Amino acid sequence: MYIRFVVQHKAVLPSQQFAPASDWKSMKRLGVDVGGTFTDLVLWDDDGTITVHKTPSTSDDPSVGTMDGISELARKAEADPASIEMFFHGTTVATNIVLEHNGDDVGMITTEGFRDLLHIARKKRPLNYSNYQELPWQKWQLVPRRNRRTVSERIDASGAVLTGLDEDAVRQEVRLLRERGVAAIAVAFLHAYRNPTHELRVKEIIQEEYPEVFISLSSEVASQYREYERFSTTALNAFVGPKTSNYIARLVEKASEAGISDDVHLMTSAGGLVTARSARETPVLLLTSGVVAGLIGGCAIGEASGYPSVITLDVGGTSADVGVAPNGRLRMKHLLDTRIGDYHAMVPMAEVDTIGAGGGSIASIDEGGMFRVGPRSAGAVPGPACFGKGGTEPTSTDAMVVLGWLREKSFLSGTMTVRPELAAAAICEHIAEPLETSLEKAAMGIFTVLAHSMTEAISLHSVRKGYDPRDFSLVAEGGAGPLFAWHIAKQLNIPRVIVPMHPGITSAVGLLATDIRYEVPTTAWTSSDDADIELLAREIDQLSTQAEKQLQADGFSDEQVSLERSVDCRYVGQGYELRVQAPSGPIDTEWVQKVAQAFHELHGRMYSQRFDDKAVQLVNVRVTGIGAVPQIKLPEIAVGGTDASEALVTTTQMLIWTDDAGDPEWVDAPVYSRQLLKAGNEIEGPAIVEQFDSTTVIGTEQRASVDSLGHIIIERSTS
Repeated sequence: MYIRFVVQHKAVLPSQQFAPASDWKSMKRLGVDVGGTFTDLVLWDDDGTITVHKTPSTSDDPSVGTMDGISELARKAEADPASIEMFFHGTTVATNIVLEHNGDDVGMITTEGFRDLLHIARKKRPLNYSNYQELPWQKWQLVPRRNRRTVSERIDASGAVLTGLDEDAVRQEVRLLRERGVAAIAVAFLHAYRNPTHELRVKEIIQEEYPEVFISLSSEVASQYREYERFSTTALNAFVGPKTSNYIARLVEKASEAGISDDVHLMTSAGGLVTARSARETPVLLLTSGVVAGLIGGCAIGEASGYPSVITLDVGGTSADVGVAPNGRLRMKHLLDTRIGDYHAMVPMAEVDTIGAGGGSIASIDEGGMFRVGPRSAGAVPGPACFGKGGTEPTSTDAMVVLGWLREKSFLSGTMTVRPELAAAAICEHIAEPLETSLEKAAMGIFTVLAHSMTEAISLHSVRKGYDPRDFSLVAEGGAGPLFAWHIAKQLNIPRVIVPMHPGITSAVGLLATDIRYEVPTTAWTSSDDADIELLAREIDQLSTQAEKQLQADGFSDEQVSLERSVDCRYVGQGYELRVQAPSGPIDTEWVQKVAQAFHELHGRMYSQRFDDKAVQLVNVRVTGIGAVPQIKLPEIAVGGTDASEALVTTTQMLIWTDDAGDPEWVDAPVYSRQLLKAGNEIEGPAIVEQFDSTTVIGTEQRASVDSLGHIIIERSTS
């Protein structure tokens, strides 16, 4: 079975090349996804062999844990690290910098009169009627006001220069920022997306006056209209730039020292790949990097199992990521939703939602007596109480140990010590005794509250956006996803759960085989009633040529290259757009009407209203160049009968609901080894399936079957 991961990302400079596509067919590919608790690694060989590994993350310097994990993985695979030709990486470094507000000191040079644009923002407030609220983008400023410097220059919306650039003033401001020791300078001029001449000249002056500083230009980072979002994105890129760039440089250096190719590629928020050099220059593209890889991997797993429409639930130690992909296609976030923490980031982002719900989520009782689980997490250190690393607060992992779902020897095949008595003590002290309830009820309460949070997140991204969960399959990913998925599927009437062969490293698998996609946008501003066909044709032709040249520079042949078009549309008078797929073929009146019709249909799905008699405004046009990467072949497993008894290793006591209406009860449940299961095996729930990187729970009145690729398919039992 072959699978292809369909992804996209913003364009990089032609000089930032991938290895020639013609050389990829015989490569060993390494995928590394760094999470808050664990770092997941997978090595794919061209003979179809897949080796997986999982190691604790090192939060102080993720490159340390990454390289340690690579060394351990290479030993496990009996492979020389020097034989790894391609290294694909998903990282949370840039995201964590933003969320923790610990970026570098930033200066900004902008157009006279626009000094306070970052402060004013969109004038929207988190609480509409509070006069005393703190506005996050003002409390944690990306660029302090004293470092926001203005110079005389002006370009209009057509790109015409109204006021020339005052170069002497630019030099003076750059020298001032150098004296103040800023680590990065953001440059954002009005209408630079139409004409970047002034910004490019400022870049030259900065390089002359302050060559070591990190430079971020709005025309290179976010070349689209909407000045606040463009300014914010440019400032974000500068804020995370120095630290992220240094991290990538360290990783590339260490990989090179280990003999691994320094051809490192990083996942972007849109689900595509950029080179290490491009990522260092535009690190804002890495926001939500690792999160998207889980969705991409889930899409491929669903397609390989014959169920292309999937909802992915990727539950790690710190968070749960939820994605919805109808027919296996990634949906892109609306401009209003492309945020990271408290800031707008006008970069393409796949539709994935992250909530604070994971295996390390801490259960507590707040000052008002309310029982809460998450978003606070025990992380990798000290971790859940049962790990015996100093953690004393109860987590969801501790709860599932008490419930009997996680056995002492189930963690990383017994390589991690688990102490059930510490889990029980933590839950008793912090939850059961204060609530005057039993240990078992407290543990089940922890699971139920956390599962409800995940159920609500899935509902938000499916039912409330016009999709019926009953039309999808739920792909359970991450170390903890298969522990929750059986219950969530029942709550939302999702017909089946798909548990990948290696659920704990699905995000790392998602990094391995991505079609390379360069997205090139520009602003068009025309209407379906009176479309400027000549303008549209010229812009799309130029964008197509640019995308093709970049793919050709990467070594793709004409046969491997294809193009897709999309348009950001809105009704005339609306403030924000929806992206619609545009047809191929000649750009003419019929083409414009097809785009308008696609917008009417999408608007109806999203908002339950459509206005076919209204004109549609075509705001931005986009061309995506696709370079087809050789597909990964997943090995099939041995075939067996329906009887799974050969994989049965023991039985255990587990607390679970025996029917939908009753209280949970202790039952004797079979425990199976995932490695011993064969294609065709069937398992009646309740049951547990254990493997190196995860544990799967099969609920009462559920039946699991194993497909030819080793994926476990859980459905409601018909017996």
